[in-house]
Amino acid sequence: MCGIGLIISGVCVELSSNLLQSPAPTTESVSSSNFVFSVDDLKFALRRRGPYSLGSTKVIIYAKEHELVSLIEDADAASLLDFENGVPDSAGQLHFIGATLQLRGLTPITQPFIDSSRNILIYNGEIFGGIHVENDRNDGEILLQTLERCCSCCSGEHTGVCSSSGRKSSVLDVLSTLKGPWAVIYWQDSSKTLWFGRDAFGRRSLLVHWPTREDPQFLLSSVSPFSSVGQSSGSEVEDGTNNHLFEELSCGVYSLSITSSELNGCLFGEVKKHEWVNTMLLDLIKWERVYVEPKPEDLHFSCGPEQSLVSLPAQNLLTALRKSVILRTSMYKIYQAGTSDNSQEQLVPVAVLFSGGLDSMILAALLNECLDPRYGIDLLNVSFDGQLAPDRISARAGVEELARIAPLRRWKLVEIDADLSKLTLEMKHVMTLITPSNTYMDLNIGVALWLAASGYGQVYKRINCYNEENLQCCGYKSEAKIVLVGSGADEQCAGYGRHRTKYRSGGWLGLHEEMKLDVQRIWKRNMGRDDRCIADNGKEARFPFLDEDVIRTLLDIPLWKVANLNQPSGIGDKKILREVAQMLGLHEAAVLPKRAIQFGSRIARESNRKNFGSNRAANQASAGSVVINKP
Repeated sequence: MCGIGLIISGVCVELSSNLLQSPAPTTESVSSSNFVFSVDDLKFALRRRGPYSLGSTKVIIYAKEHELVSLIEDADAASLLDFENGVPDSAGQLHFIGATLQLRGLTPITQPFIDSSRNILIYNGEIFGGIHVENDRNDGEILLQTLERCCSCCSGEHTGVCSSSGRKSSVLDVLSTLKGPWAVIYWQDSSKTLWFGRDAFGRRSLLVHWPTREDPQFLLSSVSPFSSVGQSSGSEVEDGTNNHLFEELSCGVYSLSITSSELNGCLFGEVKKHEWVNTMLLDLIKWERVYVEPKPEDLHFSCGPEQSLVSLPAQNLLTALRKSVILRTSMYKIYQAGTSDNSQEQLVPVAVLFSGGLDSMILAALLNECLDPRYGIDLLNVSFDGQLAPDRISARAGVEELARIAPLRRWKLVEIDADLSKLTLEMKHVMTLITPSNTYMDLNIGVALWLAASGYGQVYKRINCYNEENLQCCGYKSEAKIVLVGSGADEQCAGYGRHRTKYRSGGWLGLHEEMKLDVQRIWKRNMGRDDRCIADNGKEARFPFLDEDVIRTLLDIPLWKVANLNQPSGIGDKKILREVAQMLGLHEAAVLPKRAIQFGSRIARESNRKNFGSNRAANQASAGSVVINKP
């Protein structure tokens, strides 16, 4: 997990016609913003995501004799440039900032990456396919080497092999082939083109401030910084934040080719959004399923005695999920801390965001299969109602079931208790993290995720192996840098209550369209927010259910085998995942109903009482969708 940011000044940036017609950019809402932050504020916010190293590089661009000249300097060192030697006042500046949580490669690295061709890369992500990355190499370095070999078609229109450049691929080609979560900012010096974007499902956050007349700077950042310069005059939750400065960058690849005016040498450029060129990726984005409506005999078969047997679709999904977990927990740099047998016994490199529900139980069981037995596994569980929260009860039952199927594994249920009334400063901080999201539901989910990912809690240790009731409570902090999260399971397997409602009114086609809508908007509603809240702890969230091959596998399965909402809750919803759980020996978890984190942890109840007076008043006000402190 890394934090990346870019500040462009001195360049007149315009949006292409296709972006202006798109509903994504909302530049008007920024015009009234008085929010100001310093570069140090941005560095501080990014450094929380990438605690291992922080780097900063500036590119100075100006016109000289009808061509653009670029100079590179280390922004954190004394200036290496003689600005009195012919650099005009109209020069533009690109300020790259990169903070790193390095989980791959054996040699320490610092961003921004700069190659011999003066290209610059700041990268936040993991490459799980499309480009081969050896186990002992850092994927950011490999990506830069691959991008350096790309053609420099300055228009950014090229797709496919470029014959004029010795059959080189384009930057767009390379980014379209990547499998895994990523957000990238890349300066191609030869074409004076900036490339930026995020993966097709938005699994890594990237926020954008589109330039306006009042604020012509063009900004990109993994997270909105808390302002130490100018604070809004809103409520205690909103101090130091502004929901209008940044917005989620919609998924895709963008380019900004910088040119100069022949009249005055001023710099300008147009932001263009490009279509993905990977046909397999385009199919996933369209999210079309071949088999949606069953025939009567299909439903009769699925409800018959054969239901107790393990189906081939469930076997295929289990295989894809197992591969996904392996890719996300392979032997990378995180394991190098174990230099002796004794330290390896204590090392816990991977944790699971754990409610004890169906999705997190499947992830924990698969992690147990994929992880070397000598390593422990932390199960992170947050509660705002002590031992009475539903997620705490199911988590305790879940860890007992896991211990039965894997008795030799060192399972640690990390119980993270919180009191909402004592989290004033934390709420302000998380409000910054969820920006531009701004509803009470977003804040509740964000706080729960942020606290869980912190890993600060308590564990119970048995002090007498002959007396199971003799347990001792000990303070504990999970040091796992990778956190597996079950995001994407409900959207793809019909786990939400609204799916059942849609099925009742619209049948199978209605259900399919609702699930499709959920998957296609998950980047905006969930992923950026969740990534920012978890990463703020110096942890990396990984989402096995959103692996490209898992998505493809689920789309190949007939909808009625994925879910059958004619059947009761706990049986027909997420039907195929319940079969997977049975195959893993998780018989109790296989029948658990869906419960969202804000309800299972009881933060929604406590938030409703605090902000609306009671649950009843909150329900009447549809509290979850209410914008915080909206006039």
